Amino acid sequence: MRVLIPTSDARPAVARLRRTRVQLTVLITAITTLCLIVLGLVAAVIDARSRDQALDSALDRVLTGLGPRIYLDDDDAVDTSELPSDQLVGGEIAILVLTPDGTGGWTVHYGHLRSHMPAESGIAATADAATRAPGDTVYRDSIDSAGRRVRLAAAVFGWADSDREAVLITGADPDGWDRGRALLLWALIVGGAVMVAASAVGGHLLSGRSMRQALVLLDDQERFLSDAAHELRTPLATHRLVTAPGRHTPAEAEQVLADVHALGAKMERVVTGLLARARMRSGVTTMERAQLLLDQLTESVVDEFDNPRLVLHSNPTVVVGDPHLLGLAIRNLIENALTHGAVDPRAPVEIYVGEGRVCIRDHGTGLGPRLSSNPFDRGVTAGRGSGIGLALVAWIAALHGGTATIEPVAGGGTLATLVLPPPSATL
Repeated sequence: MRVLIPTSDARPAVARLRRTRVQLTVLITAITTLCLIVLGLVAAVIDARSRDQALDSALDRVLTGLGPRIYLDDDDAVDTSELPSDQLVGGEIAILVLTPDGTGGWTVHYGHLRSHMPAESGIAATADAATRAPGDTVYRDSIDSAGRRVRLAAAVFGWADSDREAVLITGADPDGWDRGRALLLWALIVGGAVMVAASAVGGHLLSGRSMRQALVLLDDQERFLSDAAHELRTPLATHRLVTAPGRHTPAEAEQVLADVHALGAKMERVVTGLLARARMRSGVTTMERAQLLLDQLTESVVDEFDNPRLVLHSNPTVVVGDPHLLGLAIRNLIENALTHGAVDPRAPVEIYVGEGRVCIRDHGTGLGPRLSSNPFDRGVTAGRGSGIGLALVAWIAALHGGTATIEPVAGGGTLATLVLPPPSATL
């Protein structure tokens, strides 16, 4: 059974459940958003570090690969003739080979993508930093001649048979390496937004699903209170009328006590039936399943009425079920027949029991227009009562795997039938 929380309802309990559902949705969405933000930041930081390390590794690979390809000729001059043909040259990494000029400046012997390198002052500062850290690679961030960011790596190298030194500088545009980072950030933003929206929808649906049982219990509680109010209003009013002081003579006291006793018994049966249904629907109790003689159970119910109009015809029949609930169903059917079959006070109400069924035949006015569609619907009556008694009969029959029907009979009156499955089908 699908239960939806109404968008507007005058019942305070339902309104509180609706507010709780909204609060749960907001809470789930907020927690998901916070977690995604934290995970996104962590992923962005880790990705940034890994990309920076990858860029430095690429610059260092060119440094270490090109160093051995630079020679000194017989005149002790720097020979870079093999560099243009090296596979490390020709990519997006800028390359400079410099040597001191003896005056504090630097002489460029080879350059690749010189425009992607800083100005002369920046190159000199990087080369000077490399000479102050011999044996190490120096990494620096600078600005190239076009005003773009550039990542530099510089290292000093020399030759075994000479005291001359040279500085090899490599550089690359970090923005080119950051394109993948931008794609990652956009993926995190878009994916995070989609996940937040999905969590909001999922949280709303799940919170609604988790409250379905609460709504069912709330509906059962309100139905119980409504049914109890309807069913007990007439007996209580009659009880107040019967026991009103000064309305009866002392000789009528015994009959008044009998009437009060009958009203009390009726109210007890009503409350017992409503409580049994409410407890079973809420899962507090379960239906008792025991083999019983349906004919004897019906006979005991008929004896409780002590009404000469009731005529019982029974054959032994065994069923499996709850004796209290089945007794309540039979009692409600008999009460309905006595109430609505009272056109002729002398007309009998005939009860037939056998083969797992109880049939009750009255000689009343038959089914009215309101009862003809479904007389077992809650609230459907022929003008008297609240219709709860027959609704309980249908519920008890369905609980036992049986059926309950009421149909008109030729010649006037109705036939109410309670059919229960054989014991072999319920064990």
